[in-house]
Amino acid sequence: MTSRFQSTVHPAAANRRPRRPGIGASTPTRSPAGFTLIELILSIGAAALILIVANQVLFTSLRLRDRVSGAVESAFPLELTLDTLRLDLQGVVTPKTNGILSGSFRAGMLQSTVDSRPISLEFNTTTGSLRETEPWGVVQRVSYSLRSPVDAGGGSLDLYRGVCRNLLSLSVAEVEDQLLLRDVARIDVEAFDGLQWLPQWDTTDPSGATTNLPVAVRIRLQRGPTWGADTGPVELLVPLGLQSRTNSTSTVGG
Repeated sequence: MTSRFQSTVHPAAANRRPRRPGIGASTPTRSPAGFTLIELILSIGAAALILIVANQVLFTSLRLRDRVSGAVESAFPLELTLDTLRLDLQGVVTPKTNGILSGSFRAGMLQSTVDSRPISLEFNTTTGSLRETEPWGVVQRVSYSLRSPVDAGGGSLDLYRGVCRNLLSLSVAEVEDQLLLRDVARIDVEAFDGLQWLPQWDTTDPSGATTNLPVAVRIRLQRGPTWGADTGPVELLVPLGLQSRTNSTSTVGG
């Protein structure tokens, strides 16, 4: 006997598999554009290595710049001193007896004709600056001498340049002192007469043979210990193109 409540199953439903609870219809896949942890570590390490190399190059360049800048700054006063000496000597005025503007030329361990201080070089030159506010001409008297530093410390000396603009003064001439170079151990000035180098030259000495300008002037500056390891002497050679006539005369052919 067949039951009246017997259920019937559709054939398509019988072949359908039961769906598992909690599982979706599709499974998400991994994106191929991502980075792995190893790749990130390698990238960070390479970036850190590049930064270290760049840091070393940068600081090496800064230290090199500081050394070059220090060397240039320390050499600038010496170069300025040599240029000042060269310009003054190239503009030297031919000495003349009792000449006010022509003056005299004196080199060696002497005393200044202006203020009687020890000098190593003194002469008239045409390096004066013309200014509307000052009545002085281009001819001025300059002198070079070594003096004790203002902040007396150690045995070093300072090289000064004395400038006298008022050459027509009836009273004591005013000399402006200009500090050129610090820590100078010694200055030697020699004059060349055409045959030999003389340690002293004075055109104000009527009994001497040095009444004209020398052919050339050689100056040696011995630097002090604060200049470092390279403290050798610095030499400046300046030819003088001007020559005045002598007082003596000569006859040719009897």
